[in-house]
Amino acid sequence: MATLETSFVLLKPDAVQRGLVGQIISRFEGCGLRIVGMKMLAADKETLEQHYAEHKGKGFFPSLIEFMNNKTVVILAIEGANAISNIRKLVGSTEPAGAAPGTIRGDFCHMSYARSDNAPAGTLANVIHASDGSESANRELSLWFEEQDICHINNPRCDQFFM
Repeated sequence: MATLETSFVLLKPDAVQRGLVGQIISRFEGCGLRIVGMKMLAADKETLEQHYAEHKGKGFFPSLIEFMNNKTVVILAIEGANAISNIRKLVGSTEPAGAAPGTIRGDFCHMSYARSDNAPAGTLANVIHASDGSESANRELSLWFEEQDICHINNPRCDQFFM
């Protein structure tokens, strides 16, 4: 049975710099998911550290924060049937070298873990982050969005959006 869910997606600086935002968003919309919240902003260090808190202490954490700090990202709240798992399928494997063709990372990335050691700041440029479960989706959505920023299907303020 399909469950209506809202998930969080972050288009990283490499996606924005390469002009991939529209193509990536169209992948989500093309399979029936709805963009119910969207912002373009310069990610700040404090929010990034909270967002990636589960990785604190790992070797890549400082370079990941450096890679994204004060750079333009696009954040999305995406709603739909089984949104979290469907988004993860569309995004593909975290390591782009292992991502299947037809997925966002499989089509738009080329970096591998081995090659990332030689990349600027030692960071894996993999274009996109997507929540991996309902707990992380809720945490990430509340970190980046205010409730009034999201036009859920059941939000009376947004009725005209869903006509």
